[in-house]
Amino acid sequence: MRQAALVPTLVRMSTVPTPTAPTSSAPQSTVPAPTGPTPTFPTPAVPTSTVPTSTALLTDHYELTMLQAALRSGMAGRRAVFEVFTRSLPAGRRFGVLAGTGRLLAAIEQFRFGPQETEHLRSTGVVDDRTVDWLAGYRFGGDIDGFAEGEPFLPGTPVLVVEGTFAECVLLETLVLSVLNHDSAVAAAGARMVAAAGDRPCLEMGGRRTHEQAAVAAARAAYIVGFAGTSNLEAARGYGVPSAGTSAHAFTLVHDDEAAAFAAQVAALGAGTTLLVDTYDITTGIANAVAAAGTGLGAIRIDSGDLAAGARAARAQLDALGAVATRIVVTGDLDEHAIARLAAAPVDSYGVGTSLVTGSGAPTAGFVYKLVEADGRPVAKTSIGKGTRGGRKEIVRRFGPDGSAVADVIIPGGEWPGATRARGADPADRPLLVPLMRAGAVVAGTLVGAAGVTRAREHHRAALGSLPASARDVRFGQPCLPVVVAGDGTRAVS
Repeated sequence: MRQAALVPTLVRMSTVPTPTAPTSSAPQSTVPAPTGPTPTFPTPAVPTSTVPTSTALLTDHYELTMLQAALRSGMAGRRAVFEVFTRSLPAGRRFGVLAGTGRLLAAIEQFRFGPQETEHLRSTGVVDDRTVDWLAGYRFGGDIDGFAEGEPFLPGTPVLVVEGTFAECVLLETLVLSVLNHDSAVAAAGARMVAAAGDRPCLEMGGRRTHEQAAVAAARAAYIVGFAGTSNLEAARGYGVPSAGTSAHAFTLVHDDEAAAFAAQVAALGAGTTLLVDTYDITTGIANAVAAAGTGLGAIRIDSGDLAAGARAARAQLDALGAVATRIVVTGDLDEHAIARLAAAPVDSYGVGTSLVTGSGAPTAGFVYKLVEADGRPVAKTSIGKGTRGGRKEIVRRFGPDGSAVADVIIPGGEWPGATRARGADPADRPLLVPLMRAGAVVAGTLVGAAGVTRAREHHRAALGSLPASARDVRFGQPCLPVVVAGDGTRAVS
């Protein structure tokens, strides 16, 4: 079945419907009523959160020592422009995806040094008292432009531009890179998995394979690039990502037998649930599943073995039993390549965990945060292999007559060539840098929270659709678009 049919089931999996009488004519297993005393549970204590409300110490020590030295040298107040970019894509990747922008903007607004933070800095001597006093009044008051969240990007193109005083901008480096490198790595991997899956939905279920907060961010990033939902409830609460889930092998094992486990699940969650059929023997599991739920069983899940062969055998068995509309969900160490190999198998959806939340072999996007302008003067590194191009830049995506993107163009100086050419006037060019913060304030509430996720998901779908068709090929390849520098003989960026 296709996405339109499956997504409601994914969402329904996360709810507990009121049990109703079975509508199928298939035999139904019964579940005996509980016996013995009703278990009691202690009233939980009010939890004390260990998660800080300030993000100011989610940074590196040297950001603050640089600040101390800059305050002493008089450079702290210089106007500065920092750019975030990656020098290359992971080998064989055709594009990256910018994700995490909404999380970053919210984190910057919380980047404040309150009494607890300043006391820690004083007591440990990280910086001197003058610097701590300066930090006590810190609030980012600069401007940030960037690619829209969900935008595909190519190497060498600045995806974020941070402008303000050197002092206020340099402090953000680690936070910016922490958020964008993680979320963009997950998004890039997720976009490839969605491409490999075609019109079959993917469900994110990697929460047990990463840090608990990274799991939430990963679910958010995966949904932006087209995953249908997540198993993570915090991502559902905080970002509006549809959540789904039914049971693990432990639920089957705790019952006396598989038939009893399936009957209990159907009684609690309804016949539209998904039953995990590979705890023991898949063939027997499918027979027990249809016996418990009838031919209206929502789906079965297979988590082990040869998934292609297992799906083919399962489809044949389900059809023979009359469960022709029952879907087949496969899980178990999937990545984009495994999903692509299952294209010909009768699979209806995929659950993906470890490979997704770890970037499928590329756990960071490789972004760097570099100063490119100081008091209006371009500055650049000339380090071997790590050189930078000084000066602020404008980035546009150029399109051909058929509406498909043909190149990303870097315009040095942030201005269009020709003094009379209006920014964005050429209908064949789309400026990629858009306002995100002005004077330290997010320009629109729809950039953050659940609204930001919805906006980013819609933008990604449209932006990805404008790339060449080859961009969605998950086989080893080259970046899908050239990156050229205007006024430089349209030299490609290496």
